[in-house]
Amino acid sequence: MVEQSSATNEIWAKDLTYKHAHEVEPSLINISFALPKGTRTILVGANGAGKSTLLQILAGKRLLTQEGTDVRIKDKDVFRQYPPGVTFLGTEWAMNPVVRGDIVVSDFLNSVGGYRHKDRRDILLDILDVDLDWHMHAISDGERRRVQLVMGLMGQWDVLLLDEVTVDLDVLVRDDLLTFLKSDSETRGATILYATHIFDGLDTFPTHVAHMHLGAFVTPPTSWPFSDVTAHGCSPRLYNVALEWLKKDRAHRRELERNGRKARGANKSEVPSDSETFYRKYDYSH
Repeated sequence: MVEQSSATNEIWAKDLTYKHAHEVEPSLINISFALPKGTRTILVGANGAGKSTLLQILAGKRLLTQEGTDVRIKDKDVFRQYPPGVTFLGTEWAMNPVVRGDIVVSDFLNSVGGYRHKDRRDILLDILDVDLDWHMHAISDGERRRVQLVMGLMGQWDVLLLDEVTVDLDVLVRDDLLTFLKSDSETRGATILYATHIFDGLDTFPTHVAHMHLGAFVTPPTSWPFSDVTAHGCSPRLYNVALEWLKKDRAHRRELERNGRKARGANKSEVPSDSETFYRKYDYSH
């Protein structure tokens, strides 16, 4: 149950169910949660659990049509009244052909307002170890990701939605970035919701941890570190908590597959598929 109301929480969702298309199963099922201002929440879940879909909805990238659903940031509808001060950073940015063009990083950052945020921009340039003379088309995915983070974080955001954006960073830069984000959140009361599969070094970062499985919350945002470790059946290290949760998720999914859910993995049938029959017929490698 969502506590209090949208007016007393920075991020708030009630009865959120979402389908990518009418004929498919819901990607999110009856999601309700509330995050107070200044919290830092880690979203834990396997691939396909619904983390990215939830973040995209909060970022105003998907229209909600389900009757009764209400999703708000700063007490404003995330699609129709999108509030200022919200930053979403996802993995798709680095694949955009525009940011892979032959443009110098200094010019790129100035083109998106870097000159207006010089102090914070310069701090981030040092933390993320970015060379202003890099050419965007000639750098690695990890270096391009660093430029994205400078661009997205140099303004004074109030709510930060992160979807796997640290996956390309080396461990030193990632640690420096998380230290900056934690300090920024504590100093300014900014709110962070962060979906990641990398849990090393995160034990002291979050104020809350949440667990998603098959489109629903198994554990809604809960204060971290857990006050009763034994109740969650795992150690106080976030890596171990996440590992235990994901093992249980996989076991539950496989149980559903044994009871009729479409299975993943190898095709156990001895009858060859149509494609296997076709390609075997024209296989001249022997």
